[in-house]
Amino acid sequence: MSTRVDSASVVPLRAFVPALEGMRALAAIGIVVTHVAFQTGAAESPLMGRIWGRFDLTVAIFFALSGFLLWRPHAAQARGLTQAQSARRYFWSRAVRILPAYWVVVVLVLLFLPHAGGDYRVWLANLSLTQVFVPLTLTEGMTQMWSLSVEVAFYLLLPVFAWLMVRLRGASARYRISVLLGASAVTLSWGFLPITTADAIHHDNWLPGYLPWFAAGMVLAEVSVGPQTWVHRWARRSWVMPSIAVTAFVLSATPLAGPQGLVRPEPWQFELKIVFGAVLAFAMLSPLVLADTGRRHRVFEHPVMLTLGRWSYGIFIWHLAVLAVVFPVFGIIPFSGGMWFVLTVTLALSIPVAAASYALVEEPARRRFAPKKSPLTDAVSH
Repeated sequence: MSTRVDSASVVPLRAFVPALEGMRALAAIGIVVTHVAFQTGAAESPLMGRIWGRFDLTVAIFFALSGFLLWRPHAAQARGLTQAQSARRYFWSRAVRILPAYWVVVVLVLLFLPHAGGDYRVWLANLSLTQVFVPLTLTEGMTQMWSLSVEVAFYLLLPVFAWLMVRLRGASARYRISVLLGASAVTLSWGFLPITTADAIHHDNWLPGYLPWFAAGMVLAEVSVGPQTWVHRWARRSWVMPSIAVTAFVLSATPLAGPQGLVRPEPWQFELKIVFGAVLAFAMLSPLVLADTGRRHRVFEHPVMLTLGRWSYGIFIWHLAVLAVVFPVFGIIPFSGGMWFVLTVTLALSIPVAAASYALVEEPARRRFAPKKSPLTDAVSH
């Protein structure tokens, strides 16, 4: 890649990229699909089971979105284009964004969902987002929160990553992408490490195992504030990145990325799934970020998708609680089929619940407590 950055070659910085909001909506719906498929038994079907199950790779899109949006100020600062917010303001803005609605979910689910409650460990682990470290605390209605626990770990470490790369500025900024790719390659050994954990805890559910998914977004952030490269050219061709994304998804739905269902993969299968997810996320996001200024992405910028993207965090944190209610209310036995009906009802109920969460909790908390936004950190993860 060229290392010289000048005003004629740098992609113009855009504080808000509307298409990313639509992409977030798509990722949230994908997560609902994979959970409904599992709980209705569709994920075990011989023909489509692997496809429905592999919709869990939409988590990679969420993680890459976080990596891109939160790393972009640091990438731009390294090139003298803007100033990243202080660590204190950064941590506070993340807490305001994530915790209020999340705590509401935890309290209501543990109090009122029949099989979700537990002892003080369940409450403390879920309230503190440490479920992936405490045995048997990923409880009914909130098992998806493992990914939020991983994401919060990334939030906590991101300033450390920025500090470790603080010397890679100016002319040395050209090395930042290589460092990120190298660190990602190293973490692909995580699944092979013989780390001892408590029963029902798996170390591959911790942040190091998923760092390449975040790094896909971080690398994209570096590319987006740097000079024009072949990546930009590929991103602007209507067929290249979509073809790469489809290929990565198809490969992830084969035994290369692990057995069908919830059978634990071999370490090499887990790591291949991580690679496929990183490639998929980068290929899905890069056309939205690196396209020419003013280019429209009609699907992702459609008003419906933008609205769903605004509510996507609520869809994510509420949908399994809604799903747990759908089965008994409609007299459906779990794992007995009916995927399309259950999916339709779950989405139909989760979306208004998410809208209420946004209007009554998320947005009031943001207005009351959030610091003034940085020009490059206006969008949010999940």
